[in-house]
Amino acid sequence: MSDHHSEPRARDLLVVDNLRTHFFTPEGIVRAVDGVDFAMKQGSILGIVGESGCGKTVLGLTIMRLIPDPPGKIVTGNVFFQGVELTALDDLEMRNIRGNRISMIFQEPMSSLNPVFTIGSQISEVFLLHQKEMAYNKSRALEMSIEMLKMVGIEYPAKRIKDYPHQLSGGMCQRIMIAMALACKPKLMIADEPTTALDVTTQAQILDLMIALQQDSGTSIILVTHDLGVVAQTCQDVAVMYTGKVVEFASVTDIFLQPLHPYTKGLMKSIPKVGSGLTGKKLPAIPGNVPTFKNMPDGCTFHDRCPEVMEKCFSQAPPVFRPETGHRVRCWRYEG
Repeated sequence: MSDHHSEPRARDLLVVDNLRTHFFTPEGIVRAVDGVDFAMKQGSILGIVGESGCGKTVLGLTIMRLIPDPPGKIVTGNVFFQGVELTALDDLEMRNIRGNRISMIFQEPMSSLNPVFTIGSQISEVFLLHQKEMAYNKSRALEMSIEMLKMVGIEYPAKRIKDYPHQLSGGMCQRIMIAMALACKPKLMIADEPTTALDVTTQAQILDLMIALQQDSGTSIILVTHDLGVVAQTCQDVAVMYTGKVVEFASVTDIFLQPLHPYTKGLMKSIPKVGSGLTGKKLPAIPGNVPTFKNMPDGCTFHDRCPEVMEKCFSQAPPVFRPETGHRVRCWRYEG
């Protein structure tokens, strides 16, 4: 969906070009990421939205080269990060980039932290492993860990680094995950549903924290979420995913003010709005479910749930159309 094919432009931090990640299972091939294209600029926040099962997390793991092989495989496509082609790197070269220049916050902080090690030793490990050229010793790494806890707003950091994950709340664990992800001042941070398991107040604090850190450090963020409210607050650009494809890509303003794809319109209508006169009524919902890989429809994979379906949609998958500058959509309604 990028206007450039394979060659990244100088100001782009990340360019994903025709990326496909498939899982080869005894039941068949799962096309989890199926021809994704987008580019993101240095210092920006890109939201990737869609229902569960549309390929958002697999896309993040593919960029990080963390897809388990077997059964997963990057089948085609390129990922350019600061001009370096990530899919061509060997494991050692990729390990030097992962954690150091690109980091990831995983969905469940409680299960991502190791229960048998203290918080301090887990953050210290990031400095000791990824910043070898700084020649940190353990005590210096621990000092840096305390600084990171201060940065993400944890009180009594010198005391907290001696704690184990089970002694902390979900919100604190999430802050620690962010501290670990930012420890090496990465150029890109992929946050996979960073506020899922948290209450609304803590969610707001975590998002404010991420925006503040992004502004201070210049780190770009890919925010994987299904919460459109979060996207409206934080992102500059949005990629809407459905069945492994980006079906719409535009600025956050365009997506919210004039969504083009019927799927995006359905997502927008399902957001509760204050003063909408819907008190006591059900919110509009998109009918049906995301299709599974076993019963993927022909043509446009959204046709069986789409209120604007046409004859063509049943048999032919739509290519990318560009009805306006910077707005790209996979829908036959915008042909010509």
